[in-house]
Amino acid sequence: MDTQVYSDTMEEIKEALQSNNQSLAAETVQRYLDKVENIPLNIAITGESGSGKSTFVNAFRGIDNRDEGAAPTGVVETTFEITFYPHPNYPNVTLWDLPGIGTTSFPADKYLQHVGFEKFDFFVIISVDRFRENDVKLAQEIQKMGKKFYFIRSKIDNNLRDEERSQREFNAETTLTQIRENCIKGLQKQGVETPQVFLVSSFDLHLYDFRLLEETLERELPAHKKGILLLAMPTVSLEIINKKKEALQSKIKYKGLLSVSVACAPVPGVSSAVDIAMIIEAVTQYILVFGLDTPSLERLAQTTGVPLDDLRAGISPLAAQKLTSDLILKLLSQCATNVALMAAEEGSRLIPIFGIPVAMGLSFLSTYKALNYFLDMLAEDAQRVFQRALGLNTSV
Repeated sequence: MDTQVYSDTMEEIKEALQSNNQSLAAETVQRYLDKVENIPLNIAITGESGSGKSTFVNAFRGIDNRDEGAAPTGVVETTFEITFYPHPNYPNVTLWDLPGIGTTSFPADKYLQHVGFEKFDFFVIISVDRFRENDVKLAQEIQKMGKKFYFIRSKIDNNLRDEERSQREFNAETTLTQIRENCIKGLQKQGVETPQVFLVSSFDLHLYDFRLLEETLERELPAHKKGILLLAMPTVSLEIINKKKEALQSKIKYKGLLSVSVACAPVPGVSSAVDIAMIIEAVTQYILVFGLDTPSLERLAQTTGVPLDDLRAGISPLAAQKLTSDLILKLLSQCATNVALMAAEEGSRLIPIFGIPVAMGLSFLSTYKALNYFLDMLAEDAQRVFQRALGLNTSV
């Protein structure tokens, strides 16, 4: 889908520019970006009462159970109605906290109709100990309807602590392997073929199998939804940081095209002013995606016990200071290539006949280079913060 839409968009932009209609070109690019960035992703979370569904919903969205807008949690069933929770930074990504099938009067097939199974991209079935008959029936009905489902064995940190207390020679990896194999064998005995089981602690997503879950979802989702999932995912590994960087990098060319359409205007200074505003908007998104905004860093400090000032130590001014035009220009001035391209763009406008086409090319290059420069900077910041949070070497 993305390739065809991209080809059509490029053709529309080309025709608009040939007709000297820069406003239409800009509108076409923006329409494409809006379409790509607002693709809906609906994730269904279900399981029996007390399995940790709501805590998982909150953890996936990067918020604490005590935060405003968090799914309510407790030791008894707290979900009796279908409740949706949009991602705080990506409202097109929605997690649906469904009532456990054991708490409703609907059999598995009627349950799926009741919750509106057709709107969900995939289902996550959560259990705190073993997967029961209701979980299996639900999985089988989901499979009949052509949807993907994944089993999560939650609160795995509690299981490890219990096992450590009861075993003389405790080995965490051996225990995890045993729990995973027991879950898989139990599901197979009940008729589930090749079940995918992930061991997760919602309070420590960077541990255990959450990274494997992310990789599996990314592999099995349709191509046009992978990027949406990835950007909304909590940052729980250096690999995810790199993948997020790649996803953001793939969109920079579109920002460059927006810059080109504005560069058509034969008014010195107009393109640079718009480019700076565009860069601030893009950098703001990068900061949110990497979890470098203040609320995310505060939650990370609270979760890990690492002081907020320690997490912020060593990160760039781009992430540490308020984003302004002056800050962007100051940081760009430290990169000679960007300065030269911006100056050349403004100077080329004064050249009769050929000046505007030259300015368009230079505008694309300057925006493209600037956004890559800032993306590299923030990805390195994210790696440093992640490593500090885990007490790792921060020589990034």
